[in-house]
Amino acid sequence: MIKIDEKAPAFCLPNQDDVEICLRDLKGKWIVLYFYPRDNTPGCTTEACEFTEAAPDFSELDAVILGVSADSTKKHRNFIEKKDLGITLLSDEGTDMMQEYGVWQPKKFMGKEFLGIVRTTLIINPDGIVKAVFEKVRVKEHVAKVKLELEELQK
Repeated sequence: MIKIDEKAPAFCLPNQDDVEICLRDLKGKWIVLYFYPRDNTPGCTTEACEFTEAAPDFSELDAVILGVSADSTKKHRNFIEKKDLGITLLSDEGTDMMQEYGVWQPKKFMGKEFLGIVRTTLIINPDGIVKAVFEKVRVKEHVAKVKLELEELQK
């Protein structure tokens, strides 16, 4: 898992519109990078809708919100249209980026072990340094906590 004050690993991933988004292109901005298991599932939908609702507040803080999952760009497009989301979703179908960030981990569900995405949020500063890590995120009130942390970091 990535630690606070480490340089965020470089990435280039396609968004919901098949446009490549790279960390290097976001230099100078704060980034809220959140990893989530799957589009159109209850917790992931709640999280995406709350980030969308709070997007203007994050924008005022000069922060861009990026959601990352292993879903395809097509699934992301459908999710955005279905839920009227206003955030950017990145597709890491090969899980390379998620492995590099340490969020692709063994999980257990109904007695079965498998590799999957551990819901995690990072705040990356304008210089590309990780300044906050929220591990094993519980969706309820998470977006508000991220916003408060971002405000504190910018003081």
